[in-house]
Amino acid sequence: MLDYAQARRLMVDCQLRTFDVNDNAVLDAFDAVPRERFVPAGRENFAYIDQALTFATEGDGPRVMPAPMILARMVQALKIQPGTRALDVGAGYGYAAAILRRLGGEVVALESDAALAGAARERLGEGAEVVQGGLADAVAGEPFDAILVEGRVETRPQALLDQLRDDGRLVCVLGPDRNAKVTLFVRAGDAFGARPLFDANLPALKAFATEPGFAF
Repeated sequence: MLDYAQARRLMVDCQLRTFDVNDNAVLDAFDAVPRERFVPAGRENFAYIDQALTFATEGDGPRVMPAPMILARMVQALKIQPGTRALDVGAGYGYAAAILRRLGGEVVALESDAALAGAARERLGEGAEVVQGGLADAVAGEPFDAILVEGRVETRPQALLDQLRDDGRLVCVLGPDRNAKVTLFVRAGDAFGARPLFDANLPALKAFATEPGFAF
C-alpha cells in the first residue's frame, strides 16, 4: 500500500519546491492536507502524480484537480492570510478549498455539479461552506479577497472579477487551449490589472467558454 505521508513529502520536495513554490505556509499546507481523500474512490494512488486529474460532471464539462505544482503556484499568487475571504470556483471534491482553509482562509467552495458538491461537503467536513450553483453566478458573501478558478477560462472572467473587493486577487488559467497561461488579476477600484505568470493548461469550464462566431 502506498505510504501517503511519504508521497506528500515527495510531492512538496520534488514537485513544489522545484517549481518556484517558496512560501513556507503554502508548502506546509500541501504537506498537511491529504490529497488522496479528495479523489474518487479507487484513484487514491494517483493523487500525487505530477498531472491534473479530471472528473466527469453532468453536462458541465470535466472538472479538474490541477497538478500539485500548478495549484501550489496559483495558491501562492493569491497570498492567503488568516481571515482572507476566498472563493474556490469549480471546487470538485474540495481539495483546493481544504488547502485555502489550512492557510486560514474563510472559504466558499462553488461547484455546479450536485454530486461533486455533495462529495466536497462530505470531505471538507464540519464548517465547510459549499455552494451548488452556476460557476459564473454571484455568490452570497461577496466581495471576496481572493478567487481561485480551477479550470481554464477562454476569456477574461468579468463575472468573477466583479465579485472581488478592492485590492482583491483572482488567479485562473486564461486563454485558448494551447496558449493558455496562469494569469493573476488584481482589482484597483473599477480597473483590473492582469499579469501572466506561467504557461499551463486545464480543461475549459463551459461557464466561461467563448461564444462561437458565425460560420459562412
